[in-house]
Amino acid sequence: MSRKPKIERFNDHVLSKYQIYNSIFTTLPFDKIEQTGRLLPLFSQLCAEGYEKKLNPSEIVDGFFEKHKGFESEKEKNDTLFKFIQYIERQVVLFDAIEDAAFRIVNNMDGRGTMRNLKEAARANNQQEELIEYLKRFKVRPVLTAHPTQFYPGTVLGIITDLAKVILNDDLQQTRKLLAQLGKTPFFKKEKPTPYHEAMNLIWYLQHIFYHSASNIYNYISQNIMSGQEVENEIINLGFWPGGDRDGNPFVTTETTLKVAKSLRRRILYNYYKDIRLLRRRLTFPKIPLMIQEVEYALYDTVHSASAKPKISLADLKSKLQEIRELIVEEHKSLFLEELDDLINKVKLFGFHFASLDIRQDSRVHHNVFENVIKTAEKQLPNLFPKDFLKKSEEEQIAFLGTVKGKLDPELIDDEMTKRTISSIYAIKTIQKENGERGCNRYIISNNQTALNVMETFAMIRLTGWNDPTVDVVPLFETVPDLKVAHEVMRVLYSNKAYRNHVKRRGDKQTIMLGFSDGTKDGGYLMANWSIFKAKEELTKVSREYGIKVIFFDGRGGPPARGGGNTHQFYASLGPTIENEEIQLTIQGQTISSNFGTKNSSQYNLEQLISSGITNAVLGGQDAELNYVDRATMDALSELSYQAYVDFKNHPKFLPYLEHMSTLKYYAKTNIGSRPSKRGKSSKLDFSDLRAIPFVGSWSQLKQNVPGFYGVGIALKYFDKNGEFDKVKSLYENSAFFRTLIGNSMMSLTKSFFPLTAYMKNDEEYGDFWKLIYDEYETTKALLLKLTGQKELMDHEPAGRASIHVREKIVLPLLTIQQFALRKVKEIEAKTNKTPADKKAQEVYEKMVTRSLFGNINASRNSA
Repeated sequence: MSRKPKIERFNDHVLSKYQIYNSIFTTLPFDKIEQTGRLLPLFSQLCAEGYEKKLNPSEIVDGFFEKHKGFESEKEKNDTLFKFIQYIERQVVLFDAIEDAAFRIVNNMDGRGTMRNLKEAARANNQQEELIEYLKRFKVRPVLTAHPTQFYPGTVLGIITDLAKVILNDDLQQTRKLLAQLGKTPFFKKEKPTPYHEAMNLIWYLQHIFYHSASNIYNYISQNIMSGQEVENEIINLGFWPGGDRDGNPFVTTETTLKVAKSLRRRILYNYYKDIRLLRRRLTFPKIPLMIQEVEYALYDTVHSASAKPKISLADLKSKLQEIRELIVEEHKSLFLEELDDLINKVKLFGFHFASLDIRQDSRVHHNVFENVIKTAEKQLPNLFPKDFLKKSEEEQIAFLGTVKGKLDPELIDDEMTKRTISSIYAIKTIQKENGERGCNRYIISNNQTALNVMETFAMIRLTGWNDPTVDVVPLFETVPDLKVAHEVMRVLYSNKAYRNHVKRRGDKQTIMLGFSDGTKDGGYLMANWSIFKAKEELTKVSREYGIKVIFFDGRGGPPARGGGNTHQFYASLGPTIENEEIQLTIQGQTISSNFGTKNSSQYNLEQLISSGITNAVLGGQDAELNYVDRATMDALSELSYQAYVDFKNHPKFLPYLEHMSTLKYYAKTNIGSRPSKRGKSSKLDFSDLRAIPFVGSWSQLKQNVPGFYGVGIALKYFDKNGEFDKVKSLYENSAFFRTLIGNSMMSLTKSFFPLTAYMKNDEEYGDFWKLIYDEYETTKALLLKLTGQKELMDHEPAGRASIHVREKIVLPLLTIQQFALRKVKEIEAKTNKTPADKKAQEVYEKMVTRSLFGNINASRNSA
C-alpha cells in the first residue's frame, strides 16, 4: 500500500484531531470555560475579518465587545481578554501534544536522513566499508542550553508528554482528564528560576528522552551497520550549559556548577540502576544473579547517598557487565543479549557524566579578571609577572603567558569576580575527578576577539597548579569583524609553542565556536551566515596547515535569524572546504521541547543530524566547491545586504521603535530564565548590551521577523535592477548552502503578518520606519518567489507551511490582544497627569502584554 503524501498525513492525523479535541476542550466544566470556548471562535473570526477590512487591533477588540453585550465594565472586558489568553495558551499545548503524538506517522522514521536510509544508500553504492570507517571517527554533539526561550513550565511539559500518549491511543476519557488538568495548571512563573532549577528542568530531557533516543541510534548502528563490530567511537556526545554558563549570568556560582555536575552523575546512575533491575528479572541463569546483584546494590547505594559518589568505578561497571555478557554468550545461548548490550552501550555513551558540562565566560570579564590575577600573583606568587607586564605589546604578553605556571589560592583573592573565575577552574578539576574527564573539559571564551583573550584564559587555567590541563580552550567568534580575523587569531595561537603543545596533548584537535545569534544581530542574515561559512573555510585551511583537526561548534538558536530553521539542510550543504568530522551545535529553550521533546522526535532529529554530516562525506551528496562567479555573487549579495542592515540599525528610529512599539522591555518580566535580559546595568537601551534572544523575539511578537530577511530583498533587487538576476539563479542552482539560506528566510517571511501592525504606518513618529520594514518584506517576498519559481512561500514544504498556518491562526487573537494592550499602555503613558485609576489600568495592560508573550512564542516553536 503506497504511503500518503506528508501533507495528507498531517491533515488526517494532526489537523483533524486538533479540531476534534479542541471541541472537547470547550465543554470542560470549570472556570466558565464553556463561555470562553464559545466566545473565542467568534473573536478569532472577527480578528481575521477585521484585518482583511484593515481595522487596527483596538477597533477589533472594541468591535467585539460592542457586538457581544453583557460586559458592562472595563474589568469584565479585561477579565475576558485574560481568559482568552489562558485558553489560547492551552490550545497551543493541545496542538503541540497532537503533533507530538502524530510525529511517527507524519514523519517517515525510515525515510531520507535516517540511519536505515543511510545504510541502504551505502549498500546501493557499494560503500558500506567507507560508511563504517567514517562512523569510527564521526561525532555529533548537541549541547543543551538554558537560554530563555522556553515558556512552558515543567508541569505543562509533563502534561504535553502524557497528552501525546493518550491521544495516540485515542483514549478519550483520559484525554478529557488531562485537558481538565491543563485548564487548572498555571503557566506563569511568579519568580525567576535559579540556574540550578534551569539545569534540573533540562536534565529531565536527558533522563527521559536522550537516554533512550541516543542509545537506540547507537544500538542500530552497532547491530545493523557495524555488524556487531566493537564501536570505540561514541558517535553521539551530549553537552550541557546550565550551571556552567557564566556569560552575563551573575547567579551561576562554583557551588552551582558542582551541584549540577553531581545531579548529572546521580541521574545517569539512577537510570543505570533502573535498567539493571529490569535485567535482573531476565538474567536468572546460574552465576549471573549474584553478579548483577553486586552491581545493583552499588548503584543503589550511590544514588541514595548524599554525596552521590560512586560505590563502583566506571571501569569496574564496564568490566562486570562485560563478564556477564561473556557468560550469556558462552553458557546461555545469548539469551537477552540485546537487552544487556543496550545497557553496555548506554554506559559507553554516558559514562558517569551523562552530558559534558561546559564553562563559559566573556572575554571582557576575563581581561578585567586577569589584571586582578596579576595583582594577586604579586602576593601569592612573587615575581611571577614582570612589573611592566601590562605595558608590554600584545605580542610580548602572548609569548610570556605561554610560560606562566603556578597555583593560586582563590580563598586569598579579594576581588569577587576573580575569585569566582579561578574557582570555576578548580571546579573543572573536581568534576573530572568525580564524573570523569568527559564530565567537564571545555572552557569557552565568548566575544573572543584576539589571541590574547585565549592566552589569558590558558594562563589562568595553568595558575591552578594544572601544568598540562585536560581542558580545551574554545574561542567563540561572534561579530562580523571578529569572524573576518578569526583565522589570523588562530594562526598566532598555533604558532605559540606552549599553546601548540597543549593542542598536541589534546589529540591535535581544536574546537572553535561560532555565534550565529549575535552574528545576525550584528551583521544581518546573509552577511552573518556567509561570514561564518568563509570563516570556517579559512579556519579549516589554517588548522590543516598546522596539522590540527578543527572542530566547529555552532551557537544556534531556534529561528533562522539565530542560526536555526532547517539545521539539517544547513549541515548537508557544507562543501569540501570545511572540516566536518564533527557537528556540534547548541539546542536552546523551546527548540529542545519542539525537536527533542519526545523519543520519536529526538531520535528522528538526531538521525537527521548524523546523516547530514555523513551523507556529504561518504555518499558524495555535497555540491562541488563554489566557482569563482558564484562566490563573487555571494560576496556581493552579502555586502549589499550588510550595508542595508547596517543602515537600518543606524536609523535614528531603530532602537526607539523596538523600545516603544515592541514587547522588548516585557521579556525581563516573564521569569523564564535566570540570566538578565541585557548585559549592561544602564537603564538606557544600548544595542551592544541587547541580547539576541529578546531582540529576535521582539520582532517575532510584532510578526515582522526582521532579522530573518532584512537586507535580502535589497541585495536581490540590486541584481534584478541591473539585469544580473541570472547570476543569483546560477548561485541558487549550484549551491545547496545558498538554497538553505533562502529556504530559511522564506520561513521567516511565512511567519510574518504585517496587517497586525499596519496601524503603525499612520504613526507620526514611527510611520515611515514601519513602511521601510514593510517595503523590504514585500521586496524580499516577491524576489524570493521569482528566484525559486514557487507560487507561494514554502511551496515545496506544504506540511511545514500547513503547521505554521494552523499555529498562526490559533495565536492571531492572542497577538491582537497584545497589540490592543500595547496601544492602551501608550495612550496612558501619553497623558500628562495620570490618575491613580490610570496607573492601575496601565499595570493591568502591561500584565496583559507580558502574559500574551507565552502563547505566541510557544506556538511558533522556533521564534526566539
